[in-house]
Amino acid sequence: MSETTVEVKLEVKQASKEVKESENVAEKYSVMTVSKNTEMNMEELSSAFSAVPTHKPVKKQIQFVEDKQEFSRFPTKAGRRSLSRSISQSSTDSYSSAASYTDSSDDETSPRDKTQVNSKGSSDFCVKNIKQAEFGRREIEIAEQDMSALIALRKRAQSEKPLAGAKIVGCTHITAQTAVLIETLVALGAQCRWTACNIYSTQNEVAAALSEIGVAVFAWKGESEDDFWWCIDRCVNTEGWQPNMILDDGGDLTHWMYKKYPNVFKKIRGIVEESVTGVHRLYQLSKAGKLCVPAMNVNDSVTKQKFDNLYCCRESILDGLKRTTDVMFGGKQVVVCGYGEVGKGCCAALKALGAIVYITEIDPICALQACMDGFRVVKLNEVIRHVDITITCTGNKNVVTRDQLDRMKNGSIVCNMGHSNTEIDVASLRTPELTWERVRSQVDHVIWPDGKRVILLAEGRLLNLSCSTVPTFVLSITATTQALALIELYNAPEGRYKQDVYLLPKKMDEYVASLHLATFDAHLTELSDEQAKYLGLNKNGPFKPNYYR
Repeated sequence: MSETTVEVKLEVKQASKEVKESENVAEKYSVMTVSKNTEMNMEELSSAFSAVPTHKPVKKQIQFVEDKQEFSRFPTKAGRRSLSRSISQSSTDSYSSAASYTDSSDDETSPRDKTQVNSKGSSDFCVKNIKQAEFGRREIEIAEQDMSALIALRKRAQSEKPLAGAKIVGCTHITAQTAVLIETLVALGAQCRWTACNIYSTQNEVAAALSEIGVAVFAWKGESEDDFWWCIDRCVNTEGWQPNMILDDGGDLTHWMYKKYPNVFKKIRGIVEESVTGVHRLYQLSKAGKLCVPAMNVNDSVTKQKFDNLYCCRESILDGLKRTTDVMFGGKQVVVCGYGEVGKGCCAALKALGAIVYITEIDPICALQACMDGFRVVKLNEVIRHVDITITCTGNKNVVTRDQLDRMKNGSIVCNMGHSNTEIDVASLRTPELTWERVRSQVDHVIWPDGKRVILLAEGRLLNLSCSTVPTFVLSITATTQALALIELYNAPEGRYKQDVYLLPKKMDEYVASLHLATFDAHLTELSDEQAKYLGLNKNGPFKPNYYR
Protein backbone atom coordinates (compact mmCIF):
# COMPACT_ATOMS: atom_id res chain seq x y z
CA MET A 1 0.00 0.00 0.00
CA SER A 2 1.42 3.39 -0.95
CA GLU A 3 2.11 6.17 1.52
CA THR A 4 -0.44 8.45 -0.20
CA THR A 5 -3.21 5.86 0.15
CA VAL A 6 -2.55 5.52 3.91
CA GLU A 7 -2.76 9.29 4.38
CA VAL A 8 -6.09 9.49 2.52
CA LYS A 9 -7.59 6.66 4.60
CA LEU A 10 -6.47 8.37 7.82
CA GLU A 11 -8.06 11.68 6.72
CA VAL A 12 -11.34 9.96 5.83
CA LYS A 13 -11.38 8.12 9.16
CA GLN A 14 -10.71 11.38 11.07
CA ALA A 15 -13.45 13.26 9.17
CA SER A 16 -15.90 10.43 9.80
CA LYS A 17 -15.10 10.58 13.51
CA GLU A 18 -15.72 14.38 13.60
CA VAL A 19 -19.05 14.06 11.80
CA LYS A 20 -20.13 11.30 14.19
CA GLU A 21 -19.19 13.47 17.18
CA SER A 22 -21.14 16.40 15.73
CA GLU A 23 -24.19 14.17 15.17
CA ASN A 24 -24.04 13.03 18.79
CA VAL A 25 -23.86 16.62 19.97
CA ALA A 26 -26.73 17.63 17.69
CA GLU A 27 -28.79 14.69 18.93
CA LYS A 28 -28.08 15.66 22.52
CA TYR A 29 -28.97 19.31 21.80
CA SER A 30 -32.16 18.29 19.95
CA VAL A 31 -33.30 16.19 22.90
CA MET A 32 -32.67 19.14 25.21
CA THR A 33 -34.83 21.43 23.05
CA VAL A 34 -37.94 19.21 23.07
CA SER A 35 -37.88 18.62 26.80
CA LYS A 36 -41.24 19.70 28.23
CA ASN A 37 -40.39 19.86 31.93
CA THR A 38 -37.09 21.77 32.18
CA GLU A 39 -35.59 24.91 30.76
CA MET A 40 -32.35 24.49 28.83
CA ASN A 41 -29.26 24.45 31.03
CA MET A 42 -26.96 27.23 29.76
CA GLU A 43 -23.82 25.38 30.78
CA GLU A 44 -24.92 22.32 28.78
CA LEU A 45 -25.70 24.52 25.85
CA SER A 46 -22.33 26.21 26.07
CA SER A 47 -20.48 22.91 26.24
CA ALA A 48 -22.54 21.56 23.38
CA PHE A 49 -21.49 24.43 21.15
CA SER A 50 -17.85 24.20 22.18
CA ALA A 51 -17.80 20.47 21.35
CA VAL A 52 -18.86 21.03 17.77
CA PRO A 53 -16.06 21.03 15.19
CA THR A 54 -15.84 24.27 13.24
CA HIS A 55 -16.52 23.14 9.70
CA LYS A 56 -19.48 24.33 7.60
CA PRO A 57 -21.65 21.21 7.39
CA VAL A 58 -21.86 20.98 11.20
CA LYS A 59 -22.57 24.69 11.58
CA LYS A 60 -25.52 24.36 9.24
CA GLN A 61 -26.80 21.36 11.17
CA ILE A 62 -26.55 23.11 14.56
CA GLN A 63 -28.22 26.22 13.13
CA PHE A 64 -31.08 24.08 11.82
CA VAL A 65 -31.61 22.50 15.22
CA GLU A 66 -31.43 25.91 16.90
CA ASP A 67 -34.21 27.15 14.60
CA LYS A 68 -36.17 24.03 15.41
CA GLN A 69 -35.93 24.93 19.08
CA GLU A 70 -38.32 27.85 18.61
CA PHE A 71 -41.10 25.54 17.44
CA SER A 72 -40.38 22.43 19.52
CA ARG A 73 -41.45 23.74 22.90
CA PHE A 74 -44.97 22.94 24.00
CA PRO A 75 -46.45 25.95 25.87
CA THR A 76 -49.22 25.68 28.40
CA LYS A 77 -52.82 26.30 27.33
CA ALA A 78 -52.56 29.92 28.48
CA GLY A 79 -49.24 30.24 26.73
CA ARG A 80 -50.67 28.86 23.49
CA ARG A 81 -53.50 31.38 23.58
CA SER A 82 -51.08 34.23 24.27
CA LEU A 83 -48.79 33.09 21.44
CA SER A 84 -51.74 32.83 19.05
CA ARG A 85 -52.90 36.32 19.90
CA SER A 86 -49.35 37.65 19.54
CA ILE A 87 -48.75 36.06 16.15
CA SER A 88 -52.14 37.03 14.75
CA GLN A 89 -51.80 40.61 15.94
CA SER A 90 -48.33 41.10 14.47
CA SER A 91 -49.42 39.54 11.19
CA THR A 92 -52.15 42.11 10.66
CA ASP A 93 -50.85 45.27 12.32
CA SER A 94 -48.60 46.22 9.45
CA TYR A 95 -51.10 46.22 6.64
CA SER A 96 -54.69 46.01 7.80
CA SER A 97 -57.27 48.61 8.69
CA ALA A 98 -58.57 45.89 10.97
CA ALA A 99 -55.50 46.54 13.12
CA SER A 100 -54.55 50.20 13.24
CA TYR A 101 -51.16 51.37 14.44
CA THR A 102 -52.68 52.29 17.76
CA ASP A 103 -54.10 48.80 18.32
CA SER A 104 -50.74 47.64 19.60
CA SER A 105 -50.78 50.27 22.34
CA ASP A 106 -51.05 49.07 25.92
CA ASP A 107 -53.18 52.10 26.76
CA GLU A 108 -56.65 50.74 27.52
CA THR A 109 -58.00 54.12 28.66
CA SER A 110 -61.20 55.06 26.87
CA PRO A 111 -60.74 58.07 24.58
CA ARG A 112 -63.73 59.60 26.35
CA ASP A 113 -61.61 59.78 29.52
CA LYS A 114 -58.66 61.47 27.82
CA THR A 115 -57.94 65.15 27.25
CA GLN A 116 -56.24 65.55 23.89
CA VAL A 117 -55.31 68.67 21.93
CA ASN A 118 -54.16 68.95 18.33
CA SER A 119 -51.31 71.20 17.16
CA LYS A 120 -53.77 74.06 16.63
CA GLY A 121 -54.91 73.95 20.24
CA SER A 122 -58.33 72.44 19.51
CA SER A 123 -59.83 69.67 21.62
CA ASP A 124 -63.08 69.37 19.65
CA PHE A 125 -62.61 65.72 18.77
CA CYS A 126 -62.36 62.32 20.42
CA VAL A 127 -60.02 59.75 18.88
CA LYS A 128 -57.80 56.97 20.17
CA ASN A 129 -54.51 58.85 19.99
CA ILE A 130 -53.95 62.22 18.30
CA LYS A 131 -50.21 61.49 18.20
CA GLN A 132 -50.84 58.94 15.44
CA ALA A 133 -51.82 61.71 13.00
CA GLU A 134 -48.59 61.45 11.04
CA PHE A 135 -49.21 57.76 10.31
CA GLY A 136 -52.74 58.58 9.23
CA ARG A 137 -51.53 61.28 6.87
CA ARG A 138 -49.36 58.71 5.07
CA GLU A 139 -52.37 56.39 4.72
CA ILE A 140 -54.42 59.22 3.23
CA GLU A 141 -51.66 60.12 0.77
CA ILE A 142 -51.53 56.52 -0.45
CA ALA A 143 -55.32 56.47 -0.90
CA GLU A 144 -55.20 59.72 -2.90
CA GLN A 145 -53.03 58.05 -5.52
CA ASP A 146 -55.86 55.68 -6.48
CA MET A 147 -58.66 58.24 -6.12
CA SER A 148 -57.61 60.49 -8.96
CA ALA A 149 -61.18 61.18 -10.10
CA LEU A 150 -62.22 62.52 -6.71
CA ILE A 151 -59.05 64.63 -6.59
CA ALA A 152 -59.88 65.89 -10.11
CA LEU A 153 -63.35 66.90 -8.92
CA ARG A 154 -61.76 68.68 -5.97
CA LYS A 155 -59.46 70.68 -8.25
CA ARG A 156 -62.21 71.56 -10.74
CA ALA A 157 -64.66 72.84 -8.14
CA GLN A 158 -62.29 74.20 -5.50
CA SER A 159 -62.30 77.75 -6.85
CA GLU A 160 -66.12 77.88 -6.99
CA LYS A 161 -66.61 76.55 -3.44
CA PRO A 162 -70.02 74.95 -4.20
CA LEU A 163 -70.37 73.82 -0.58
CA ALA A 164 -69.57 77.18 1.03
CA GLY A 165 -71.83 77.49 4.06
CA ALA A 166 -72.61 73.78 4.16
CA LYS A 167 -72.32 72.22 7.60
CA ILE A 168 -72.12 68.50 6.99
CA VAL A 169 -72.44 65.93 9.73
CA GLY A 170 -71.29 62.50 8.56
CA CYS A 171 -71.62 58.96 9.85
CA THR A 172 -69.63 56.55 7.67
CA HIS A 173 -66.71 54.16 7.91
CA ILE A 174 -63.67 56.25 8.83
CA THR A 175 -60.91 54.99 6.59
CA ALA A 176 -58.18 56.59 4.49
CA GLN A 177 -60.55 56.61 1.51
CA THR A 178 -63.29 58.37 3.49
CA ALA A 179 -60.70 60.90 4.65
CA VAL A 180 -60.02 61.83 1.00
CA LEU A 181 -63.77 62.47 0.59
CA ILE A 182 -63.98 64.53 3.80
CA GLU A 183 -60.97 66.65 2.81
CA THR A 184 -62.57 67.16 -0.63
CA LEU A 185 -65.76 68.44 1.01
CA VAL A 186 -63.70 70.81 3.17
CA ALA A 187 -61.80 72.02 0.10
CA LEU A 188 -65.16 72.76 -1.58
CA GLY A 189 -66.15 75.01 1.32
CA ALA A 190 -67.93 72.73 3.80
CA GLN A 191 -67.48 72.45 7.54
CA CYS A 192 -67.57 68.83 8.69
CA ARG A 193 -68.12 66.85 11.86
CA TRP A 194 -67.75 63.08 11.57
CA THR A 195 -68.42 59.84 13.40
CA ALA A 196 -68.23 56.14 12.53
CA CYS A 197 -71.12 53.96 11.34
CA ASN A 198 -69.35 50.78 12.49
CA ILE A 199 -67.64 50.22 15.84
CA TYR A 200 -64.86 48.12 14.28
CA SER A 201 -64.04 49.79 10.96
CA THR A 202 -62.35 53.02 12.10
CA GLN A 203 -58.69 53.42 11.25
CA ASN A 204 -57.47 55.15 14.40
CA GLU A 205 -54.52 56.83 12.74
CA VAL A 206 -56.75 58.26 10.00
CA ALA A 207 -59.20 59.62 12.58
CA ALA A 208 -56.22 61.29 14.25
CA ALA A 209 -55.01 62.80 10.96
CA LEU A 210 -58.43 64.32 10.29
CA SER A 211 -58.64 65.70 13.83
CA GLU A 212 -55.22 67.23 13.39
CA ILE A 213 -56.37 69.37 10.44
CA GLY A 214 -59.45 70.60 12.30
CA VAL A 215 -62.19 68.11 11.34
CA ALA A 216 -64.16 67.24 14.47
CA VAL A 217 -63.97 63.42 14.51
CA PHE A 218 -65.55 61.34 17.25
CA ALA A 219 -64.63 57.71 16.58
CA TRP A 220 -62.18 54.97 17.42
CA LYS A 221 -61.85 51.29 16.66
CA GLY A 222 -63.57 49.03 19.21
CA GLU A 223 -66.22 51.41 20.54
CA SER A 224 -68.92 50.03 22.80
CA GLU A 225 -72.59 50.49 21.89
CA ASP A 226 -72.76 53.32 24.41
CA ASP A 227 -69.66 54.94 22.87
CA PHE A 228 -71.21 54.63 19.41
CA TRP A 229 -74.30 56.68 20.30
CA TRP A 230 -72.27 59.10 22.42
CA CYS A 231 -70.05 59.86 19.42
CA ILE A 232 -73.07 60.49 17.19
CA ASP A 233 -74.55 62.81 19.80
CA ARG A 234 -71.29 64.78 20.12
CA CYS A 235 -71.26 65.34 16.37
CA VAL A 236 -74.84 66.65 16.33
CA ASN A 237 -75.19 68.39 19.66
CA THR A 238 -72.49 71.03 19.92
CA GLU A 239 -72.74 74.66 20.95
CA GLY A 240 -72.62 77.23 18.18
CA TRP A 241 -72.80 74.76 15.30
CA GLN A 242 -75.91 73.40 13.64
CA PRO A 243 -75.73 70.93 10.73
CA ASN A 244 -77.64 71.56 7.52
CA MET A 245 -76.57 68.45 5.54
CA ILE A 246 -76.29 64.76 6.46
CA LEU A 247 -74.08 62.11 4.86
CA ASP A 248 -75.12 58.78 6.34
CA ASP A 249 -74.24 55.11 5.93
CA GLY A 250 -76.82 52.90 7.59
CA GLY A 251 -79.29 55.52 8.80
CA ASP A 252 -78.17 55.62 12.45
CA LEU A 253 -77.27 59.31 12.36
CA THR A 254 -80.51 60.22 10.57
CA HIS A 255 -82.52 58.14 13.05
CA TRP A 256 -80.76 59.73 16.04
CA MET A 257 -81.38 63.28 14.83
CA TYR A 258 -84.99 62.52 13.93
CA LYS A 259 -85.71 61.08 17.39
CA LYS A 260 -83.52 63.24 19.66
CA TYR A 261 -83.29 66.55 17.85
CA PRO A 262 -86.43 66.97 15.74
CA ASN A 263 -86.07 70.75 15.51
CA VAL A 264 -82.54 70.42 14.15
CA PHE A 265 -83.65 67.67 11.78
CA LYS A 266 -86.34 69.89 10.24
CA LYS A 267 -83.72 72.46 9.25
CA ILE A 268 -81.61 69.94 7.31
CA ARG A 269 -81.44 70.81 3.60
CA GLY A 270 -80.68 67.31 2.40
CA ILE A 271 -79.67 63.76 3.33
CA VAL A 272 -77.36 61.53 1.29
CA GLU A 273 -77.61 57.83 2.19
CA GLU A 274 -75.46 55.06 0.73
CA SER A 275 -76.57 51.77 2.30
CA VAL A 276 -79.47 49.37 1.78
CA THR A 277 -80.40 49.59 5.46
CA GLY A 278 -80.34 53.38 5.55
CA VAL A 279 -82.32 53.73 2.33
CA HIS A 280 -84.94 51.31 3.67
CA ARG A 281 -85.31 53.49 6.76
CA LEU A 282 -85.71 56.61 4.63
CA TYR A 283 -88.44 55.01 2.51
CA GLN A 284 -90.23 53.97 5.71
CA LEU A 285 -90.16 57.57 6.96
CA SER A 286 -91.35 58.83 3.58
CA LYS A 287 -94.19 56.33 3.42
CA ALA A 288 -95.33 57.34 6.91
CA GLY A 289 -95.21 61.02 5.93
CA LYS A 290 -92.52 61.75 8.52
CA LEU A 291 -89.61 62.57 6.20
CA CYS A 292 -89.47 66.37 6.36
CA VAL A 293 -86.32 66.85 4.22
CA PRO A 294 -85.30 65.69 0.73
CA ALA A 295 -82.99 62.68 0.60
CA MET A 296 -80.76 61.21 -2.10
CA ASN A 297 -80.60 57.44 -2.42
CA VAL A 298 -76.99 56.88 -3.46
CA ASN A 299 -77.16 53.13 -2.78
CA ASP A 300 -79.35 52.56 -5.83
CA SER A 301 -77.32 54.79 -8.12
CA VAL A 302 -75.69 52.85 -10.96
CA THR A 303 -72.20 53.87 -9.88
CA LYS A 304 -72.80 52.44 -6.39
CA GLN A 305 -74.74 49.29 -7.32
CA LYS A 306 -72.66 48.13 -10.26
CA PHE A 307 -69.24 49.06 -8.88
CA ASP A 308 -68.97 49.38 -5.10
CA ASN A 309 -71.47 46.64 -4.26
CA LEU A 310 -70.26 44.23 -6.95
CA TYR A 311 -66.55 44.74 -7.59
CA CYS A 312 -65.63 45.86 -4.10
CA CYS A 313 -67.24 42.80 -2.49
CA ARG A 314 -65.82 40.48 -5.12
CA GLU A 315 -62.32 41.32 -3.90
CA SER A 316 -62.83 42.13 -0.25
CA ILE A 317 -64.76 38.98 0.73
CA LEU A 318 -61.69 36.86 0.10
CA ASP A 319 -59.42 39.37 1.82
CA GLY A 320 -61.55 39.43 4.96
CA LEU A 321 -61.86 35.65 5.23
CA LYS A 322 -58.18 35.01 4.52
CA ARG A 323 -56.91 37.54 7.05
CA THR A 324 -59.14 36.25 9.82
CA THR A 325 -59.19 32.49 9.28
CA ASP A 326 -56.50 31.57 6.71
CA VAL A 327 -59.14 29.33 5.14
CA MET A 328 -58.54 27.59 1.82
CA PHE A 329 -61.56 27.97 -0.46
CA GLY A 330 -60.99 25.10 -2.89
CA GLY A 331 -63.64 22.43 -2.26
CA LYS A 332 -65.27 24.29 0.62
CA GLN A 333 -69.07 24.35 0.70
CA VAL A 334 -70.32 27.92 1.09
CA VAL A 335 -73.86 29.26 1.37
CA VAL A 336 -74.37 32.92 0.43
CA CYS A 337 -77.64 34.42 1.64
CA GLY A 338 -78.78 36.95 -0.95
CA TYR A 339 -77.91 37.28 -4.64
CA GLY A 340 -78.06 41.04 -5.06
CA GLU A 341 -74.99 42.92 -6.26
CA VAL A 342 -73.08 42.18 -3.03
CA GLY A 343 -73.99 38.49 -3.21
CA LYS A 344 -73.05 38.33 -6.90
CA GLY A 345 -69.61 39.74 -6.14
CA CYS A 346 -69.01 37.32 -3.25
CA CYS A 347 -70.19 34.29 -5.25
CA ALA A 348 -68.04 35.13 -8.27
CA ALA A 349 -64.91 35.31 -6.10
CA LEU A 350 -65.64 32.13 -4.18
CA LYS A 351 -66.51 30.16 -7.32
CA ALA A 352 -63.30 31.30 -9.01
CA LEU A 353 -61.26 29.75 -6.18
CA GLY A 354 -63.04 26.41 -6.39
CA ALA A 355 -65.64 26.71 -3.65
CA ILE A 356 -68.99 24.93 -3.99
CA VAL A 357 -71.48 27.76 -3.62
CA TYR A 358 -75.18 27.62 -2.68
CA ILE A 359 -77.54 30.61 -2.80
CA THR A 360 -80.59 31.51 -0.73
CA GLU A 361 -83.00 34.09 -2.18
CA ILE A 362 -86.49 35.50 -1.68
CA ASP A 363 -86.61 37.26 -5.07
CA PRO A 364 -87.42 34.95 -8.01
CA ILE A 365 -85.56 37.24 -10.44
CA CYS A 366 -82.33 37.14 -8.42
CA ALA A 367 -82.85 33.40 -7.86
CA LEU A 368 -83.16 32.82 -11.61
CA GLN A 369 -79.98 34.84 -12.19
CA ALA A 370 -78.19 32.64 -9.66
CA CYS A 371 -79.41 29.49 -11.41
CA MET A 372 -78.25 30.74 -14.80
CA ASP A 373 -74.88 31.70 -13.32
CA GLY A 374 -74.42 28.06 -12.33
CA PHE A 375 -75.36 28.16 -8.63
CA ARG A 376 -77.86 25.97 -6.82
CA VAL A 377 -80.62 27.92 -5.08
CA VAL A 378 -81.68 26.33 -1.79
CA LYS A 379 -83.33 27.06 1.53
CA LEU A 380 -80.82 27.63 4.30
CA ASN A 381 -82.19 24.75 6.38
CA GLU A 382 -81.43 22.34 3.53
CA VAL A 383 -77.66 22.92 3.68
CA ILE A 384 -76.93 24.41 7.09
CA ARG A 385 -75.72 21.09 8.58
CA HIS A 386 -72.90 20.50 6.09
CA VAL A 387 -71.68 23.89 4.76
CA ASP A 388 -68.28 25.16 5.86
CA ILE A 389 -68.96 28.90 5.51
CA THR A 390 -72.17 30.94 5.83
CA ILE A 391 -72.20 34.50 4.46
CA THR A 392 -75.13 36.92 4.75
CA CYS A 393 -75.62 39.67 2.12
CA THR A 394 -79.24 40.76 2.51
CA GLY A 395 -79.55 43.86 4.69
CA ASN A 396 -82.36 42.05 6.52
CA LYS A 397 -82.63 40.75 10.11
CA ASN A 398 -82.43 37.22 11.56
CA VAL A 399 -81.29 35.71 8.27
CA VAL A 400 -79.28 33.19 10.31
CA THR A 401 -81.19 32.22 13.47
CA ARG A 402 -80.09 30.57 16.70
CA ASP A 403 -81.72 27.30 15.62
CA GLN A 404 -79.61 27.29 12.46
CA LEU A 405 -76.47 28.19 14.40
CA ASP A 406 -77.18 25.24 16.70
CA ARG A 407 -77.27 22.89 13.70
CA MET A 408 -74.03 24.06 12.09
CA LYS A 409 -71.17 21.62 12.09
CA ASN A 410 -68.03 22.00 14.15
CA GLY A 411 -65.62 24.57 12.70
CA SER A 412 -68.20 26.41 10.57
CA ILE A 413 -67.38 30.02 9.74
CA VAL A 414 -70.18 32.61 9.96
CA CYS A 415 -69.88 36.18 8.71
CA ASN A 416 -71.87 39.10 7.33
CA MET A 417 -71.26 41.17 4.19
CA GLY A 418 -74.48 43.21 4.47
CA HIS A 419 -74.36 46.55 6.24
CA SER A 420 -76.51 45.80 9.26
CA ASN A 421 -75.33 43.70 12.22
CA THR A 422 -78.81 42.19 12.56
CA GLU A 423 -78.48 39.57 9.82
CA ILE A 424 -76.92 36.99 12.17
CA ASP A 425 -78.76 36.53 15.46
CA VAL A 426 -75.66 37.20 17.55
CA ALA A 427 -77.67 38.29 20.60
CA SER A 428 -79.03 34.75 20.96
CA LEU A 429 -75.46 33.45 21.32
CA ARG A 430 -74.77 35.49 24.46
CA THR A 431 -76.24 32.94 26.85
CA PRO A 432 -74.72 31.14 29.88
CA GLU A 433 -74.53 27.73 28.19
CA LEU A 434 -72.29 29.03 25.38
CA THR A 435 -68.67 30.03 25.86
CA TRP A 436 -67.05 32.84 23.87
CA GLU A 437 -63.32 32.58 23.25
CA ARG A 438 -61.45 35.41 21.55
CA VAL A 439 -58.99 33.96 19.05
CA ARG A 440 -57.68 37.19 17.59
CA SER A 441 -59.02 40.61 16.70
CA GLN A 442 -62.54 40.22 15.23
CA VAL A 443 -62.43 36.41 15.46
CA ASP A 444 -64.37 34.52 18.15
CA HIS A 445 -64.97 30.87 18.87
CA VAL A 446 -68.50 30.32 20.14
CA ILE A 447 -68.35 26.98 21.96
CA TRP A 448 -71.39 24.77 22.58
CA PRO A 449 -71.66 22.45 25.64
CA ASP A 450 -70.77 19.41 23.52
CA GLY A 451 -67.51 21.08 22.42
CA LYS A 452 -68.70 22.23 18.99
CA ARG A 453 -67.09 25.47 17.87
CA VAL A 454 -68.47 28.00 15.41
CA ILE A 455 -66.12 30.73 14.18
CA LEU A 456 -67.91 34.09 14.26
CA LEU A 457 -66.26 37.01 12.46
CA ALA A 458 -66.57 40.67 13.55
CA GLU A 459 -69.41 39.72 15.92
CA GLY A 460 -71.74 39.68 12.92
CA ARG A 461 -70.81 43.14 11.67
CA LEU A 462 -69.59 44.03 8.21
CA LEU A 463 -66.73 41.65 7.43
CA ASN A 464 -64.68 43.51 4.86
CA LEU A 465 -64.40 46.86 6.61
CA SER A 466 -64.14 45.32 10.09
CA CYS A 467 -61.55 42.66 9.28
CA SER A 468 -59.65 43.87 6.21
CA THR A 469 -59.70 46.73 3.74
CA VAL A 470 -61.58 47.48 0.54
CA PRO A 471 -60.20 48.49 -2.88
CA THR A 472 -59.47 52.21 -2.95
CA PHE A 473 -60.38 52.75 -6.60
CA VAL A 474 -63.92 51.43 -6.16
CA LEU A 475 -64.41 53.66 -3.12
CA SER A 476 -63.34 56.61 -5.24
CA ILE A 477 -66.39 55.97 -7.44
CA THR A 478 -68.75 55.91 -4.45
CA ALA A 479 -67.11 58.91 -2.79
CA THR A 480 -67.34 60.99 -5.97
CA THR A 481 -71.03 60.05 -6.24
CA GLN A 482 -71.60 61.11 -2.63
CA ALA A 483 -69.82 64.44 -3.15
CA LEU A 484 -71.91 65.25 -6.24
CA ALA A 485 -75.12 64.28 -4.43
CA LEU A 486 -74.28 66.67 -1.58
CA ILE A 487 -73.48 69.46 -4.04
CA GLU A 488 -76.74 68.83 -5.92
CA LEU A 489 -78.97 68.85 -2.83
CA TYR A 490 -77.23 71.82 -1.24
CA ASN A 491 -77.38 74.01 -4.36
CA ALA A 492 -80.76 72.89 -5.75
CA PRO A 493 -83.26 75.72 -6.13
CA GLU A 494 -86.22 75.65 -3.80
CA GLY A 495 -88.91 73.31 -5.04
CA ARG A 496 -86.73 71.04 -7.15
CA TYR A 497 -86.67 68.38 -4.44
CA LYS A 498 -89.62 67.81 -2.15
CA GLN A 499 -89.73 65.88 1.12
CA ASP A 500 -89.07 62.52 -0.45
CA VAL A 501 -86.33 60.06 -1.48
CA TYR A 502 -84.71 60.60 -4.89
CA LEU A 503 -82.29 58.70 -7.09
CA LEU A 504 -79.16 60.42 -8.37
CA PRO A 505 -79.83 61.84 -11.87
CA LYS A 506 -78.34 59.61 -14.57
CA LYS A 507 -76.36 62.54 -15.92
CA MET A 508 -74.42 62.60 -12.65
CA ASP A 509 -73.97 58.83 -12.67
CA GLU A 510 -72.43 59.06 -16.12
CA TYR A 511 -70.26 62.02 -15.12
CA VAL A 512 -68.84 60.03 -12.20
CA ALA A 513 -68.06 57.11 -14.51
CA SER A 514 -66.42 59.38 -17.09
CA LEU A 515 -64.09 60.89 -14.47
CA HIS A 516 -62.70 57.41 -13.75
CA LEU A 517 -62.12 56.32 -17.36
CA ALA A 518 -58.87 58.27 -17.63
CA THR A 519 -57.27 55.85 -15.16
CA PHE A 520 -57.58 53.11 -17.78
CA ASP A 521 -56.71 55.35 -20.74
CA ALA A 522 -60.19 54.54 -22.09
CA HIS A 523 -61.57 56.47 -25.06
CA LEU A 524 -65.32 56.84 -25.53
CA THR A 525 -66.90 56.62 -28.96
CA GLU A 526 -69.04 59.63 -29.85
CA LEU A 527 -72.45 59.41 -31.51
CA SER A 528 -72.90 61.10 -34.85
CA ASP A 529 -75.85 63.48 -35.21
CA GLU A 530 -77.64 60.88 -37.29
CA GLN A 531 -77.06 58.13 -34.70
CA ALA A 532 -78.18 60.37 -31.82
CA LYS A 533 -81.35 61.28 -33.71
CA TYR A 534 -82.03 57.61 -34.50
CA LEU A 535 -81.80 56.69 -30.80
CA GLY A 536 -83.56 59.80 -29.60
CA LEU A 537 -80.63 60.77 -27.38
CA ASN A 538 -78.54 63.83 -26.71
CA LYS A 539 -75.03 63.29 -28.07
CA ASN A 540 -73.60 64.11 -24.63
CA GLY A 541 -75.99 61.92 -22.63
CA PRO A 542 -77.60 60.81 -20.49
CA PHE A 543 -77.56 57.53 -22.35
CA LYS A 544 -79.83 55.62 -19.96
CA PRO A 545 -83.30 56.48 -18.61
CA ASN A 546 -83.62 57.45 -14.95
CA TYR A 547 -85.21 54.11 -14.08
CA TYR A 548 -82.17 52.19 -15.35
CA ARG A 549 -80.22 50.38 -12.65
